[in-house]
Amino acid sequence: MLAPNRRGDAPPCGCKGIRQCLLCENLEGNASLVANEVQVVHQFLYQPELKQAICKDAESASFPFPGVFLWENFISEEEEMELIKKMDQDVWSQSQSGRRKQDFGPKVNFKKQKVRLGGFNGLPALSRDLMLRMQEEPTLSGFQPVEQCNLDYQPQRGSAIDPHLDDSWLWGERLVTINMLSDTTLTMSLEKGLPELGLTDEVQVAVHLPRRSVVVLYGAARLRWKHAIHRKDVCARRVCSTYRELSAEFLPGGQQAELGAQLMDIALSFQGTPI
Repeated sequence: MLAPNRRGDAPPCGCKGIRQCLLCENLEGNASLVANEVQVVHQFLYQPELKQAICKDAESASFPFPGVFLWENFISEEEEMELIKKMDQDVWSQSQSGRRKQDFGPKVNFKKQKVRLGGFNGLPALSRDLMLRMQEEPTLSGFQPVEQCNLDYQPQRGSAIDPHLDDSWLWGERLVTINMLSDTTLTMSLEKGLPELGLTDEVQVAVHLPRRSVVVLYGAARLRWKHAIHRKDVCARRVCSTYRELSAEFLPGGQQAELGAQLMDIALSFQGTPI
């Protein structure tokens, strides 16, 4: 945990452990916490038309990169402004690494694999039409999210999110994110590389996310490749909404289908407020 500043105030951020943002790095007396972020050099760029990872410097061969679907101009400028206005009327909570968040979903202990409803009262009303629009795309056929997380990134806070894999015990095959207010880059990475292609060091693929686009991760891109947003790729305020569906364990026929049906009923009431 971060030490309080000289006046005994609580840190002005939500960083814990090794995670850091510019606010906590600049706190007086925390000079030892300042991290020199490793400059990310993307070895490959994702080409959505070809569904391939193209080597940036042409030193390595390109390779197929399945599991990423990009839908540009998913929302209009007017819809974007309406969504942001509504979000900013709700409370933003401090989160890790300089982010702020709004959660619409159940309380989950992933380590103990426990789910409880807590104050979960559904997804927000404005997400109903967005979900119906998503379902028109074959990649998202039948997509019914039961959790939505809004994240607010700002460069003055040094906002970022470390490379990670989303849980696959509770959350299902598809992760869906709407990118708003600014372009950014989603960095996909494999620390152990792709030895079958002669790439024994870490492999990184940069996926460009235009403003007002939707990105869907599924298959290998969801379950094998870690994803991150690096600090250097947040050049202006960026807000995203990520939607998650249930895994097979919580769907009809699964061991926890009854709980899954309860979560689905609450989520799709679209009466939610941040918890």
